[in-house]
Amino acid sequence: MRYVVFGAGAVGGVVGGLLSVAGCEVALIARGSHLAAIRENGLTVQTPYASHLVKVDVAGDPSELGMRTGDVVLLGMKGNDTAAAVQALARAADPATPVVCLQNGVANERTALRHFENVYGVCVMCPTTHLEPGIVRADCGPVPGILDTGRYPSGVDGTVEKITADLRTAGFYSEPQPDVMRWKYAKLLTNITNGVDSVLLRSSAERPGILGAVRAEAMSILDAVGIAYASDEEDAERRGEVLQVRGVRGGGSSWQSLTRGTGSIETDFINGEIVLLAREHGLDAPYNVNAQRWANRFAWEHRTPRSLEAADWLATL
Repeated sequence: MRYVVFGAGAVGGVVGGLLSVAGCEVALIARGSHLAAIRENGLTVQTPYASHLVKVDVAGDPSELGMRTGDVVLLGMKGNDTAAAVQALARAADPATPVVCLQNGVANERTALRHFENVYGVCVMCPTTHLEPGIVRADCGPVPGILDTGRYPSGVDGTVEKITADLRTAGFYSEPQPDVMRWKYAKLLTNITNGVDSVLLRSSAERPGILGAVRAEAMSILDAVGIAYASDEEDAERRGEVLQVRGVRGGGSSWQSLTRGTGSIETDFINGEIVLLAREHGLDAPYNVNAQRWANRFAWEHRTPRSLEAADWLATL
């Protein structure tokens, strides 16, 4: 079985790289300067204790890579890039190919299911960093992350068992999770403040209150529309003391997107998910609307992350 990591950025690169180090067959799909760097020098996977140079097949597109029977695809791109990626994958891969959403947000699995019959979700608890082409970093050690996996929309099967076993061999904590989407909605609530964190000055006195209001509003929307999510207590119990960040970590995936100046950010599939649910059910979500708009504005205008005064953020609420 070959793992094809489609989107070999921070999480995808670390997971794919460590699977390769553990002896699994891995191929990568990347883009731009990251693709060029991997082609020339291989993928450098840094952990708190070692640096691995991973040299595997790499391509810019599934058709270029060449898809095989028995491949398992790990989607690692941001949610805003999933639809285009899945369409490219559908042109090259058999519809029965297992597609695993190694991504934040809760819309990716449904997008993949439009084209592929075997779709899986992963609740990603895996602090990673990707700021330079050809280099990804696992920020936690000795365990790099928790990657519980289940079939979408629910259940487990032999593919789940195999994936979780391989992830454990690569050093991750990973268990079959039959209600994986309930956990992914809990992770959505963890990520819901990323857009605000990536734009607001850290010195702003109002910052903690804004972060708390964004999350509380998101929880109230999920509760109002009847979507289940793992509780804070369950989440804390699953994480335990497993994830130990080593060294200095600049910020999460949204902050990294702004820092790299990609021109896009995944907020439409984080805060935007709450906004969509609210509008579908005739509810209001002003804090998440504002979070979505400001994060997108920073991405589109290539603004410096964490440079906005809280008063300016609140003025548009």
